[in-house]
Amino acid sequence: MTRKFCTLLILAGLTAVPALSQANSIWHDGPGESVRYVPEHWSSTKTRADVLAELDAAKADGTLSLIQRGLPVPVKSTEAPKTRQQVIDELHNESPQARSARAELLRN
Repeated sequence: MTRKFCTLLILAGLTAVPALSQANSIWHDGPGESVRYVPEHWSSTKTRADVLAELDAAKADGTLSLIQRGLPVPVKSTEAPKTRQQVIDELHNESPQARSARAELLRN
């Protein structure tokens, strides 16, 4: 009797684990293969003023229009752009291993 009870208790615990892991998620399993979105289970760390400031910045630099159209946002480089001659010099000074890796990348 105790072995059967322990087995049932372990099975009940293992069954409850996935449900507990969804408690902190905004997505919950629904019936069948469906998924439900529950926005009440999401908490933001940003204030309304922070969000409005980000929105104004996105409007100012043009990224908002890109996001609204579903286009990728260009990555902003932290380095100064290279001149054509600098790029050519890098290609001439490239190691044979790096050259073959670049050629393989371009081949595929």
